Parts: sequence; C-alpha cells; structure tokens
Amino acid sequence: MKLSAREVARYCARPDPGAAGLLLFGGDPMRVAHRRQQAVLAIVGPEGEAEMRLSRLAGADLRRDPAALLDAVKAQGFFPGPRVALVEDAGDAQADAIASALGDWKPGDAQIVVTAGALKPASKLRKLFEGHRSARAAAIYDDPPGRDEIQAELVRAGLSGAEGEALDALFALGRTLEPGDFRQTLEKLALYKLDDSAPLDAADVARLAPVSTEAEADAVIDAAAEGRAGAIGPLIQRLSAQGVTPVRLSIAAGRHFRALYRAASDPGGPGQGIARLRPPVWGPRRDRMEKQARGWGAERLQTALELLAETDRALRSANQTAPQMAVMERTLLRLASLGARRQGAGHSPTPAVASARP
Repeated sequence: MKLSAREVARYCARPDPGAAGLLLFGGDPMRVAHRRQQAVLAIVGPEGEAEMRLSRLAGADLRRDPAALLDAVKAQGFFPGPRVALVEDAGDAQADAIASALGDWKPGDAQIVVTAGALKPASKLRKLFEGHRSARAAAIYDDPPGRDEIQAELVRAGLSGAEGEALDALFALGRTLEPGDFRQTLEKLALYKLDDSAPLDAADVARLAPVSTEAEADAVIDAAAEGRAGAIGPLIQRLSAQGVTPVRLSIAAGRHFRALYRAASDPGGPGQGIARLRPPVWGPRRDRMEKQARGWGAERLQTALELLAETDRALRSANQTAPQMAVMERTLLRLASLGARRQGAGHSPTPAVASARP
C-alpha cells in the first residue's frame, strides 16, 4: 500500500500494529532516518532496543545472507512486546529476501521496517511494498514540515506554551532547518528555559538558532540594503570560501528585495507589510527589514529588483565571460550605493555617495 505525502507523518507517529512492514525511501538520508527513528520508536517504545526487541540488519549483510531477515522476524526475545526487524540502506538487490520474509510474516512476528535511497517507480523493492496488502511504502520528500508536525515537535520538547512572535519564530525555524537540526535546537531551547519562569520570546529563539551559510548570505544582503558598501567585499570572500554560488546569492537577494518591495508597497505602511509576509519574519529581523523598507521606498526598490533581475539573467547566460562572483559583488555594491543615496535624502551626501553610479 502506498502512503500519500499527507499520510506519512501521521503513520510514522502511529504505525499500524497489524502491518507486516514499512518501506521508507527518499533522496535525503537525514529525512529518511528521522522518519525511521520516529516509526521504530512508536512501535517498540523507548526501551525497545535495550530489551532486544529491535534487530538491525544492513542491506549489504542481507545480500550475503538472505535468510537473516526471516530469522529476525521469527525470533522470540526474552522481553514481551512488539518487535522490529530493521533493514537499512536496502535496494532492489535485497528485494527477493525481503519478499520472502513478507510472504512468511504472520501476526505476532516482528514488523519489517526498511530504509532505502531514492527509488524509481519501477523499482522492484518499491513495487513489493506498494503492492503488498499488509505493508506500507512511504516516499520521503524534501518538503518542509507542516504546522501540525512542528507543533508536535514543540510538545515533545516541552515548548508547547510558546506564543506570539516566539511561536512564529519556531514555525519559521522548523521550515528552514533539517529535521534533526530542528529537534536539537528545540532541545537546547528547552534546557535554556528549564529554570526560567519568563515566557520564551523571539530573541531566545534567535540566540540559539544554528548559524549557517544562510545567515552569512543574509549579512551581505543586509549590507547592500543598508548602504554599507565596505562590508560587502569581506563577506563575499567568506561566502565564496564556503562554496556559496553567485546564483544562489542572487536568488536570496531577489527574495529579500521582493519582500521589502511588498512591505513598502503595503497600503497600511511597511510595518503592516512586514507583518503580512509569509513565512513570517520575527524578532530583531522583522525590525531590521521594516527599517530597510522605509528607507528604500517602493519606487527605488523597484529599481533594485530590475537590477537584480538583470544580474540573474547575466549569471545564467551562456555568453557570460566575467567571473560570476565578481558580477554578483558589483551588483551588491550598486545596491549599496542606491541604499546609501536613499537614506541620505535630504542631507548633504558624502563625495563617495554623490559620485557613485546606480
């Protein structure tokens, strides 16, 4: 039986105790491992491995000894309770051995949980689970978790009382981090607030959120949006050393300036415009973007978006001969010049700003 994308999270949280097996497959090993951990824990409980009710088999070992899985499925342990026979990193080479174990499976045997990488629709292993009346096949995609899944993680970590901007911050974080990283961040937050009676706020979330190349990209885009041309060069060098591509940086800059344009164009003003952004912007980041949107104004932001669109086309062009990161850096410097001129409106500009070309 094939599980739909909506059913996967719910099923892994509460697997059918009468099912013979479950196949979890996908291109992201971390996401597959997260669902596998969730499903196995739901079946055998937190003490299942200690009570020897969980048998682990590697796909390569099963290929050498096809009968090992059936032995694990039928084996009876010293402790009562449901059991799992786990096969990790399986593929079509193990399909026959798994098919034999599924064919001999009876109620009371260990449930068979199998993990695999990306499988095509014609995959022998995938077809086996999708066509079996007492087994499930679940494709694990790279989609961000839904609100219900994030809420369940918050409850599990003891952060169910989060409200307002803190809750928005956690939802936004859950949709940007890998599942494992998000769970670790929640555990750190729970420890951080262990003996603190004050409610969790967005600043706490920002303080403990992991720093990534996304944060570095935000820093160089903020420098351009705030007219800080001198900060752009060193940040570009750092991003380049980390392997961030100019196209990726161009996409991030376009996303940021489109958000500023929507905020600046809002009939209720930039403050209401920022509040309407989805995914929501929270904490100090929200105040910063609101200030940027007010400083630029909708008309000048439209000019910035045209410049970024032109740069994106140049970066993707087959006729582009200039170094791509240099092209992206030049665009950010031009944006910084535009931003500095806007923020200096009504004042005497410095010679460097006055002579800068947009």
